[in-house]
Amino acid sequence: MLQHADVWRAIDRLASKYGLSASGLAKRAGLDPTTFNRSKRVAKDGKLRWPSTESLAKILTATGASVEEFVGLLNGEGMNLAGLGLRRIGYSVVSEPGFFDAKGRPIGNGWGRVPLPEMADPDAYAIEIRGQALLPTYADGHVLIVSPASRVDAGHRVVVRLSDGSVVFGSLDRRGSQEIALTTFDGTAGSLVVSQNEVSWMSRIVWALH
Repeated sequence: MLQHADVWRAIDRLASKYGLSASGLAKRAGLDPTTFNRSKRVAKDGKLRWPSTESLAKILTATGASVEEFVGLLNGEGMNLAGLGLRRIGYSVVSEPGFFDAKGRPIGNGWGRVPLPEMADPDAYAIEIRGQALLPTYADGHVLIVSPASRVDAGHRVVVRLSDGSVVFGSLDRRGSQEIALTTFDGTAGSLVVSQNEVSWMSRIVWALH
């Protein structure tokens, strides 16, 4: 029997397979960017919402995927995770425009890949550290796995993009309604207090590989 969760998971897998977020896939197909948002999958009363056949047809056309390929994704087939993995970006270009949307989710085609297992967050990505800018916390060659969908609490390591376009890596010390406080990973382990109005997005670093 076709399961609600399997259909939505297949859409997420299709998006990832073609280097897109769920919203990016919707936009490529000419749909509203929120069509495949997780908030749209279950109604407030708990009733399950299913994607329309028209939406499915449009995303297959937009990606060039076949019906057989989509059915394979329903069953978890055709996901060569060892060769696909997570999207990867270099530390030196994290602050450049065109790589993230307004919520810190990866967009665009300038991403590489790092071979890691599939994660629950379809927008998770990797940042490859080069150089000594984040010593002693992260050294040259570290790969940071970032999850925009993960909850961020005090004590978590985070990536923060500010309204001026700069990007800060640090540990979240405090998160209030008006400001956040970080201990930065820039070699000085300094404290940084930023107004919430200056924060474009903040995503959690869920783990680091070396």
